[in-house]
Amino acid sequence: MAPFRRRRSSISSARPLVAFLLIASFGILFAGCSSSPQEPEEEFTFTEEDVAHFRELAQHAEEGVSTPGAEPRLVMDGGTGALEEVPTLDLSMAREYQAIRSGAEGEGANLYRITNEFLNVRSAPSVTADQVERLDRGDMVTVLDFVDAAWARVTLPGGREGYVAQRYIAKLASEARLAQEKEQFKDTYFVDFGFLNVRKAPDTLSEKIGELPGQAFVKVLSKDNVWARITFDGKEGYVASEYLAPFLPNFLVRQEIFTLPILQYRMSQEGMLTAMINHIGRLKEEGYRLVTLRDFRDLLVEQEERDVRLEPKTIVLAVSDITPDTFKDVSDALRASNVRATIFLQTNLLGINGITEKQVLTLLANGHDIQSAAHTGDDLRSLTNAQVELELKQSRKLLEDMTQKEIFAVAYPLGGVNSRVEEKAKEAGYLLGLGAAQDRTFQRSELLNLPTFALSASSTADDVVGLVKGE
Repeated sequence: MAPFRRRRSSISSARPLVAFLLIASFGILFAGCSSSPQEPEEEFTFTEEDVAHFRELAQHAEEGVSTPGAEPRLVMDGGTGALEEVPTLDLSMAREYQAIRSGAEGEGANLYRITNEFLNVRSAPSVTADQVERLDRGDMVTVLDFVDAAWARVTLPGGREGYVAQRYIAKLASEARLAQEKEQFKDTYFVDFGFLNVRKAPDTLSEKIGELPGQAFVKVLSKDNVWARITFDGKEGYVASEYLAPFLPNFLVRQEIFTLPILQYRMSQEGMLTAMINHIGRLKEEGYRLVTLRDFRDLLVEQEERDVRLEPKTIVLAVSDITPDTFKDVSDALRASNVRATIFLQTNLLGINGITEKQVLTLLANGHDIQSAAHTGDDLRSLTNAQVELELKQSRKLLEDMTQKEIFAVAYPLGGVNSRVEEKAKEAGYLLGLGAAQDRTFQRSELLNLPTFALSASSTADDVVGLVKGE
């Protein structure tokens, strides 16, 4: 029985300690309920320095200046992995996009654009000469003269001279000046053969007075189908006409003014989906061709190499302000209408609890174009430079990671864009941006602030047809 007695003794010895702890606890509780006087709450007031600081913050926000210690941290629900820091983007197309947006600047001057992916600048007109620099597509050089039909002597942006292959450069020219530009090279021919004999008279048995190397320029005085009279070493001579070809440098004649109505349907308006379906049906009946902004982007890129134009009666269909609740209805309506559209997504609505990756990829599989509506939907004009940068770059990064396609267009929330926001969009690698102006025509310089027709749910099919016709 000894073990049992020891257990009772242990229990009994703990009782005084428990009693002591209970008494101490009640004592503290009652002490806290005593009626000691409370100190009055401290009154808070703004000082003149506080007011001045608040005014400074407001001024910084208006001017887009970041306030130290107040950098943006955008967080997105839904588990898509939104970044809190400005992401690193692929800006490999930024230089080409800037070239696309530029017009025929320097018309009348000898400015030429590099049309190949890259171009080596040599110290002499020979492929074996030393390379002095490498230029990329879209870079500009000033042509001092054409050495022959194969090489041009140029001045580089830094002032150095060199030689480049003539076939990889082109002069920007508008349609209005093209004829005038070509006139400068009238009656200029080159030897389109390895070499060409120069004779004293127009006869194969005539005395040979010299020889012209291949690609050499020839000034033709007169010409028929057999012989051409030319100047050679200060005197006249004759060469076979069949070995001469007219010389003309490359000209990049691009469309400078576009007629391309962009119809924007903002699904935040009640009844907009029904209106869009009715409009699409009527536009099809009128013979209009509905395309995406990706189609337009591809045409702009192709125009950097050759003169191609938009087909007549082409319209861009743009859809924005889609939420997780309206996503399925919009997708079903577009599929039933058998059209492709550019769909602008606000990226803080993406995720497992919002617009899912599966839904976005289904849109792509159905031929639609996915582009950015920024991240939070805030008017970018009201944000600081750092906030605008994060909005545009994070949205592009999230969409590119999800779609595995380049994101090159942004629909500025609420149509809010100014020169500062436009510059930030360019820095983020965007080619196109949808603004608030309403028009059916625009110029290259407006590609980051494109006019759109932001339609209302009350717009009739007749109204829309009148807009796209310019009536």
